[in-house]
Formats: sequence, C-alpha cells, structure tokens
Amino acid sequence: MSFYYDRFESPVGPLYLLMKYDQLARVSILLAPSGFRQGKAARALTDEFRKYFEGALDAFTYPLAPLDGTAFERGIWLALREIPYGQTRSYKWLAARAGHPGAARAAGRALAKNPLPIVLPCHRVIESDGSLGGYSPELAIKRRLLEAEYYHSIHSR
Repeated sequence: MSFYYDRFESPVGPLYLLMKYDQLARVSILLAPSGFRQGKAARALTDEFRKYFEGALDAFTYPLAPLDGTAFERGIWLALREIPYGQTRSYKWLAARAGHPGAARAAGRALAKNPLPIVLPCHRVIESDGSLGGYSPELAIKRRLLEAEYYHSIHSR
C-alpha cells in the first residue's frame, strides 16, 4: 500500500495532507508517519489549501475518497458542504439538514470524528447561542479559520 503526504505551512500551523492510492484519506494537523513519501497528487490538494488560505477558494474541488464512518456520520459530514464560506450554522441546523432533527448533540460527536477538517468545514458549526462550541484540532484554530473566512468573504466583494 502506498501512502503520500505533503506538508503545507498554513496560518493555523502546519498541515500534513495524508493520502493513499492518490485519493485523499485524511486531512488534518498531524505528524507525518515515517515511511511516507511526498507525492504529486498530494501537492494538487496542497495548492487548493494555499488558495483557500489566501481567500481565493471557498470550496475544495479535489476528488475525495469515500468516507468511512456510519451512515449518520457521513450524512452529517456531507451536510457541512452546504454551509457557505464565511458563514456559520448551528449544530441544530446541521442535524436537521442531514435529516436528523433533534440530534444536535450526536451531530457534534460526528463532527469530532470528521476525517477531513477544513475540506468538510466543521469549523463553521457553532452553538445556537453564537458561542464557538468545540473543535477537535483546537478551539483557537476554529476561531482563526472563521475569522479568516469572514475577512475574505467581506473583502472580496
């Protein structure tokens, strides 16, 4: 089995894009395991991240591998793509959008398992009262991502 990675210095810290079989397996802030090689396919996704952090890309287009997880989790993760760049939605909204009204807490647990943070923008989900809620990489990163998206969305008009 071949694994590839590319490292990208982002405004929220280094991102290691880990891929297998030239399909995205996981995007996260992680340490690249030894034995992985940098690859051309990973660099294509790195280019999308670079554009995203520059404010020139509001949705990722790189083809994603099928998502592992339960049907509920996959539904929650895919509903994240409906949250516009620079905007937020509540956990309650997300659960209802995925077809599970009343499952806001379960939606939050599914977000903690999101295999593609930033690509599937779980950082755009906040509490109903406007507070940030949680973010498995780090709450300060969620805040910085939201601030950057908001800044780029109002300055690109």
